[in-house]
Amino acid sequence: MYAETVYAEPFCEQTSHEGTFRKRGGGGMALGYSRRTGELPVEVTGFVGRSAELDRTRELLARARLVTLVGPGGVGKSRLALRAALTLGGNYADGVVLAELSSLHDPELLPQAVASALGLAEQSGRLLLDVVMEHLQERRLLLVLDTCEHHLDACAFLADLLLREAPGVTVLATSRQPLDVPGEHTLYVPPLACDDATTLFEQRAAAVVPGFRVHAGNHQDVLALCRRLDGIPLAIELATVRLRAIPLDQLTARLEHRFRVLTGGRRSAVLPRHQTLRTAIDWSHELCSAEERLLWARLSVFAGPFDLAAVEEVCSGAGLPRDEILEHLFGLVDKSVVMRDGGDGSRYRLLDTIREYGADRCAALGDEQERCRARHRTHCLARVQHFYETVLTSEQVPLYWELYRDLPDLRSALDYSFSRPDGIRPGLEMAARLWPFWLTAGLSEEGRHWLGKGIDADPEPSRERALAMLWRSLLALVQGDLEPALAGFEATRELAGQAGSELDLALATGYTGGVRWLLGDPETGQRLLDEALARQHRINDRLGLVVFHYQKGYMHAVLRDSDAAVEECEKALLLLGDESGECIIKGQILVIEAMAAWGRGEAAECVALARSGLHRSREVREMFGAANSLELLAWGAADLANPSRAAWLLGAAGALWRKVGSPMMGAAVYLDDHTRVERAVRAALGDAEFARLFAQGAELPLDRAVELALMDADTPAVPLPRQPGSAPGDMLTRRERQVAALVSEGLTNREIAEQLVISKRTADAHVEHILAKLGFSSRAQIAALAGRPQVTDTEAAPPR
Repeated sequence: MYAETVYAEPFCEQTSHEGTFRKRGGGGMALGYSRRTGELPVEVTGFVGRSAELDRTRELLARARLVTLVGPGGVGKSRLALRAALTLGGNYADGVVLAELSSLHDPELLPQAVASALGLAEQSGRLLLDVVMEHLQERRLLLVLDTCEHHLDACAFLADLLLREAPGVTVLATSRQPLDVPGEHTLYVPPLACDDATTLFEQRAAAVVPGFRVHAGNHQDVLALCRRLDGIPLAIELATVRLRAIPLDQLTARLEHRFRVLTGGRRSAVLPRHQTLRTAIDWSHELCSAEERLLWARLSVFAGPFDLAAVEEVCSGAGLPRDEILEHLFGLVDKSVVMRDGGDGSRYRLLDTIREYGADRCAALGDEQERCRARHRTHCLARVQHFYETVLTSEQVPLYWELYRDLPDLRSALDYSFSRPDGIRPGLEMAARLWPFWLTAGLSEEGRHWLGKGIDADPEPSRERALAMLWRSLLALVQGDLEPALAGFEATRELAGQAGSELDLALATGYTGGVRWLLGDPETGQRLLDEALARQHRINDRLGLVVFHYQKGYMHAVLRDSDAAVEECEKALLLLGDESGECIIKGQILVIEAMAAWGRGEAAECVALARSGLHRSREVREMFGAANSLELLAWGAADLANPSRAAWLLGAAGALWRKVGSPMMGAAVYLDDHTRVERAVRAALGDAEFARLFAQGAELPLDRAVELALMDADTPAVPLPRQPGSAPGDMLTRRERQVAALVSEGLTNREIAEQLVISKRTADAHVEHILAKLGFSSRAQIAALAGRPQVTDTEAAPPR
């Protein structure tokens, strides 16, 4: 049932984390990045069997720090890992983190995938892998690395590094083959036993044919079918869909005939399990219409979930008219080829095995795959351009979250672009137009990676190259790499002049002046800034002028010229307008104005502006803006004689700074202020009380820290809202108490809906109302209220 191997030879001795995510033996690997956070997904279908494998997995994890679940595609490795993680979350002080790797494309981006799952942002001047390792050295958690087989060597290096340098981290990996690193324990995940396979068939068949049950009259047919499919869960699920079209006995007979042909009629012949799954998918493919098969092949270009609009844009064309896409997409959903994704069912996805099959079919259709990937790239570029063109409007926030959600596809499009000579310039434009996104999402290092990749691939002067060099230099500047940034801005000035790109020339000139001023050459800096401003006004590019003014304001704030800082910020706000709905830049401007108020000694004004900036930054969960705001709020609280509030705010800000980089971007004047404030607060409270409140603030999740800061809470321990003399549960309606009781029993929202005969949406609403009424943030708190503290928090309320 399982294999256990402990390897004695070292994988590789490394003295640096840099440049390690490359394939052993030479050559790069196709890696990428998953859009999902590190939270475990909610189970939407019943979990069948696997009690022995679950017990063995838990046993191995209790005594080993790297356990890899191995087995063929479709056998249920990921599902087993997630169920095991759900049951073990309480054993790890810092919980369970899931890194889904199925859509990875670039080996250099594996650290980004893990950092995103951990909620870490990039830090100026530091390799993200080093940031991840430093964070994990202090944690005790279970890290699930799902679907490692596509990038085995990179995952092997990461796992080896974690075992060596993060003693509190345990890794549970899933892969079609072992990672082959020292200390690894492998557990082979077998197909389902006959009884469990039959139960799975019954569950899935009941979803297709209401009321379906296994009984004495059909048990032998079900058993024969499950045996023929080798007990592979994915193959069984694909087969049950055919019950919509033919009775069970005919389904079993047709499947038996198909396998008999493949094995030359020898019943004793045993097909390899990967061939069994391939055969099952082949059969599902042949049962699709010609249009559904073509759509399946074209859908394989999507790296992650997709919506109908994207499918119509990318997959329509010869053989698939746009107005018929919906019909054929629904056909694939009915056949369980395409899965619904998300709470409202408006998005879809392909399982990895199904996507791989579709990609093989697409590649077999001549140049079909090339056309599809080109259309996919064009679709992504159009979305990025729309985001860039509307970034100063009320569309900004929803479009930002759409891009964040679809990062796997953006990365796939960039990877495709830079792999072809005719795609480099579109790729450069896409990566460059994403600069507001890279900054806001805390992905400056990744933005520099993509821009550098394109710049290196196309040395010829062009508008796209100038654009890419400009924004790569800005990302370097934000990360504190002043010398590379200055060199990049000066090179951009020369290239933009050759390419006739006035806007890029104006922006590069302004940035060059700003950096020279910060490096101690105010005369040259001021001259270049004046030249840039004159160019900007001639061009009259609104976004360029906004960026110019507010970033000039930041420079003045750092230099403690508060009046000049406010003047530049007000110019930027005037250009934005009160009704624009813009959020990201306004939040940054408000923080700069708060810095200026602090520099003038106006603590109350600093607090008011920092609160406004924090309110804006939480719309996009911008950690850098939140860290700045929390820091300034702490300073203001200290100056306004509220040391308790200052202490926990310093703790909350400090936790964020450890994730995003040096406090206040390392500006010496602000670091001095931080030290002075901390000493004053510690003196006012005493070391013990300061440490207690600081630790409480540091332990707060980002959303909760922001919520409490905006409430002006004096301590992180805010009492729950309730009526005097009442218990928390008394605030709930009768139906809400029923729902709370079912939550305490570990039921998902879907299972609650089924038991109470209500819609899942209604169950979702009840759980959200309970959380809001009680001031809770997780289902585990509801369970504890009901006296069942063992429930895992698998369905926490989603972020705003």
